[in-house]
Amino acid sequence: MVVMHEESGILKINIYGTEYPIKRDAETDPDYIKNVAEFVDKKMREIDENTQSKSAIKVAILAALNITDELFQERASKESLYSEMEDKIKNLSNQLDQTIQAELKTE
Repeated sequence: MVVMHEESGILKINIYGTEYPIKRDAETDPDYIKNVAEFVDKKMREIDENTQSKSAIKVAILAALNITDELFQERASKESLYSEMEDKIKNLSNQLDQTIQAELKTE
């Protein structure tokens, strides 16, 4: 569970039983920081439940690896989608060019 307190631009969040002061600027939404902290806390608790290691550092490293794996998978998926969209746009552009050229020849 993430607990968040704010004191003069410093958010105090609790992740996996440890409190961390997070300095934020006026533009940073405290709810965003809370959501990020909750995500990290959840990942660490999932690792804790599924591993015999009770070292907070090991749990944090394993959580970081899992989060990074998710990030890399999302990036690869996004790149694949962009590539696919780019190919479709090129095909549509070529078809449009051919149609325009054919129309110009019939005039």
